[in-house]
Amino acid sequence: MNQKQLAGEKAADYIEDGMTVGLGTGSTVFYTIQKVGEAVKNGLRIKGVSTSASTTKLAQSLGIPLVSIDDVDKIDLTIDGADEVDPKLNGIKGGGGALLFEKVVANASAKVIWVVDPAKKVQTLGKFPLPVEVIPFGAQRLFRYFEKQGLSPVIRDKENAPYVTDSGHYIIDLHLEEIREPEQLATWLDSLTGVVEHGLFLNGADLIVVGEAEGPEIIEKNRNS
Repeated sequence: MNQKQLAGEKAADYIEDGMTVGLGTGSTVFYTIQKVGEAVKNGLRIKGVSTSASTTKLAQSLGIPLVSIDDVDKIDLTIDGADEVDPKLNGIKGGGGALLFEKVVANASAKVIWVVDPAKKVQTLGKFPLPVEVIPFGAQRLFRYFEKQGLSPVIRDKENAPYVTDSGHYIIDLHLEEIREPEQLATWLDSLTGVVEHGLFLNGADLIVVGEAEGPEIIEKNRNS
């Protein structure tokens, strides 16, 4: 069993009968969703809220009942992946392009668990490119602005055309190497017209499941941090 599978399957243990569960997107949470599908076949009763078209397709193939986020009062638990996690459990997400829906679902959740392999644990965020989701109209202007700010932007592409998210937006990845003040950067990005969302998930997780070779490591949020 690989490290991603160890983490993904362990996280499924936190799901209880009757819960509304946010289902994340990515290669690690894939294993969580598979495990949930097995549990549903064995009688687990849950409602899932999907964060992407790919997760919807996977969940439906496994017989997991799905509901719209607009049709639930709250989400009891969301399990998702992350591209980087620092010691305060701040993270960068969006490598899979689902950051907007993932953040909407996370913000509606009573508890959030991230599942990661050990390589995703870092002391300082930023080595992984920071995704910034932008509307297509004026995207090149934003790109040039990021260039002038020295943020090393790259418009994400797919098959020689701009990558388009499930909500019809583009993604500009900022190659920053190091983010010393994530809160300040998040506030600034939030202020820019044309930016829909960014991949800084600050205070985003309550618990991390890390797929270590000797068994899953559980890291809980320090409430004083």
